[in-house]
Amino acid sequence: MNPLFEPLALGDLHLANRIVMAPMTRNRAGADGVPGPLMAEHYAQRAAAGLIVAEGTWPSAEGQSYCRQPGIATAAQVAGWKRVTDAVHARGGRIVLQIMHGGRIGSHHIKAAGVATVAPSALQAAGEIVTDSAGMQPYDMPQALSTDAVRAVVHGYGQAALHARAAGFDGVELHGTSGYLPMQFLSSGTNLRTDHYGGGAAQRARFAIECLQAMAQAIGSARVGLRLNPGNTYNDTSDEDSAATHAELMRQAAALDLAYLHVMRAPVPDIDAFALARTHFGERLILNDGFGPDNAAQSLQAHPGAALSFARHFIGNPDLVERLRSGQPLARFDRKTLYTPGAAGYTDYAMA
Repeated sequence: MNPLFEPLALGDLHLANRIVMAPMTRNRAGADGVPGPLMAEHYAQRAAAGLIVAEGTWPSAEGQSYCRQPGIATAAQVAGWKRVTDAVHARGGRIVLQIMHGGRIGSHHIKAAGVATVAPSALQAAGEIVTDSAGMQPYDMPQALSTDAVRAVVHGYGQAALHARAAGFDGVELHGTSGYLPMQFLSSGTNLRTDHYGGGAAQRARFAIECLQAMAQAIGSARVGLRLNPGNTYNDTSDEDSAATHAELMRQAAALDLAYLHVMRAPVPDIDAFALARTHFGERLILNDGFGPDNAAQSLQAHPGAALSFARHFIGNPDLVERLRSGQPLARFDRKTLYTPGAAGYTDYAMA
């Protein structure tokens, strides 16, 4: 049997197959961060995946990074997501929510009036961000979080996990990469703190670990995952030794008995992220590497006990699982509609 289609248990998450839909920001929520019927249709179309990891979702207003990005902080947002999870579960699917606090990656042109942009240290990210109201704008200069404020953000992750379960999600995933808040704490280039959240790798990992602990305490560790990408420098992050830093975080996370580690292949040749994860975290892995029909099964044979996540192939192929099973060719997707509002390029791809 093709290992892609074998069932797998990751903690309390029981997957019918080992094909995972990776989280992808698509900017289809309302201006208030509430998921609407279009998002419910989009995710339900892809419910044949063994697990869906829904897109990065802000746990509090200050954590919002992008226009039309969903939240999980208000009653209306919880209700909106409940429509999504009900639609996925009605088709036999499993779905977890990726919790994403953007930290310094954001703009006051996107957030509600008076909502601050915060970070471990007062260091502005290089680059610009798209806003609906003012076009391209530089990232805000963030406010450095006080120690008490850090603890409040950690508490917010726990609340977000509770809200996610109230919304019907089977679990949650901590977004620990791509230059967002946990990675800002983790990376030596963005964390200049002198309290116990800064310093060596063990101290810089503390924020992510405390967030995972808060989420685990709220809903159980067997429903909590973590996503990492050693070597990633997206959104102007840098680290003096990314492999060693991520190994430290993986070792600490392994002690929490999480459902899984979702690890992306490193973008640099001197880091083997999958080997790093297996050595320092264990076997409950979801691997992400731009897999396709030609190498997916072989990759699973090389990594027994793992699942594979697919991102872009799920955009143009809502029926990706069936296409992989039957050997049908994959459809292409329209890059111009990745982040635009509306159904075009979101729910209008044909099923085979």
